[in-house]
Amino acid sequence: MPEYTSLTPEIIQEVREKLGSGCLIEDPEKIRDFEKDASDLHHGAELVIEATSVEQIAELLRLANKYRFPVTPRGLGTGVAGGAVPLFGGVVLSLAKMNRIISIERENLTATVEPGLLNLDLKNAVQKEGLFYPPDPASLDTCSIGGNAATNAGGPSCVKYGTTKDYVLGIEAVLPSGKKINAGVQTRKGVVGYDLLHLIVGSEGTLGVITKLILKLIPNPPAITTMVALFSRLTSAMEGVTNILVRGHIPCAIEYLDRRCLDLVGDLLPYGEKKETGVFLLVEADGAPDVIGREIEEMGTICMESGALNVIMAPDSIKRSRMWEIRREVALRVEDHSPVYIPEDVVVPIGKIAEFVACFPEFERDFAMKIFSFGHAGDGNIHLNITAESEKERQKVEEGVRLLLHKVIAMGGTISGEHGIGIAKKPFLSMELSGESIRLQKEIKRIFDPLSILNPGKIFDLD
Repeated sequence: MPEYTSLTPEIIQEVREKLGSGCLIEDPEKIRDFEKDASDLHHGAELVIEATSVEQIAELLRLANKYRFPVTPRGLGTGVAGGAVPLFGGVVLSLAKMNRIISIERENLTATVEPGLLNLDLKNAVQKEGLFYPPDPASLDTCSIGGNAATNAGGPSCVKYGTTKDYVLGIEAVLPSGKKINAGVQTRKGVVGYDLLHLIVGSEGTLGVITKLILKLIPNPPAITTMVALFSRLTSAMEGVTNILVRGHIPCAIEYLDRRCLDLVGDLLPYGEKKETGVFLLVEADGAPDVIGREIEEMGTICMESGALNVIMAPDSIKRSRMWEIRREVALRVEDHSPVYIPEDVVVPIGKIAEFVACFPEFERDFAMKIFSFGHAGDGNIHLNITAESEKERQKVEEGVRLLLHKVIAMGGTISGEHGIGIAKKPFLSMELSGESIRLQKEIKRIFDPLSILNPGKIFDLD
């Protein structure tokens, strides 16, 4: 592993002189807030820089190369894989204050923004112009656009609209050398040279610091409608999901909560069939009002044919909001439920969802774990929140997690749909990627960052 220089008073003074004293945080108590993300992972840092300009970022990275200290970029710290944790100390580079909407060009259907902008703030701003930015991670009211791009975040809408990378037309980024580049285009097409844009998007801040994004927008859907289908069995619900999709429907969201999740949010459930319900399936359609009205009814019929106990329509905004409140609340309550908490976000092929979820009882029995499953059923992205009653069970549970991930890969799936690899999933990388693939990716990292000063220790270890 690379060796790094500690930040001496002389180095910090040079940072202060080159960047300006107003952007430095040196108080250990205040630094502590920047040493972790939404995971349980934590590591100490020596200094925090709250950047407000591209020039500050470029100067910081030039100094990092000169003195060889690590720099960890950070959006708003909502990641759950440890991607923003300063594993080797050094400097945490916070982009939270670079949060402007630079422009919204209605005629071009684009927005140009800074990386610290809240996802929800962008959505609200473009909606006022009659436009729509689809990517909607569960933390959309607390996560940043730059962080979304760093991990290629998804969300419920990606079943119809795709993930963050599908909406990033171009970026401005500062490379680990301190040099600035522009990648991508401002148009809908562009094939000039290698696609550096989509190499940097999803690279978890290891290849460059994104300082500006040009985002694709689409017209705001004129209407949206929602239904909830209640099933007694998880496998039946997943068969219903497959049937909806193979029969030609493309909902803008199709989410589910299993029985364990429903037990946690029982106080929020507005319907009567609580005892019989094993799965809560939330389905939405957007578009022309007369079209989506028929479509949501047809999808409801398919759910009933697939074994649903009941289908509840929620066409008005208040009922719709209530249904989504239930979906979003469960992730918060699962984490508080047990002393051992391991979040995974695997993806399996659509046609194998039912087969995959059918194995959960066996894993729970064999590895002393409880599996709370929910997520984006429409694209096979299953969030597994795995818990245990005691820390004494952690080793056994972790072995069960590894075998679950093996099963996902054997089914043609992937170990991470939208959380990234960071630190938390690094031990599992070789389960999915070949040695040659990992070698090539390490070489790409070395080309961008020969001294390994930018977000070191993430995704894989350098030799």
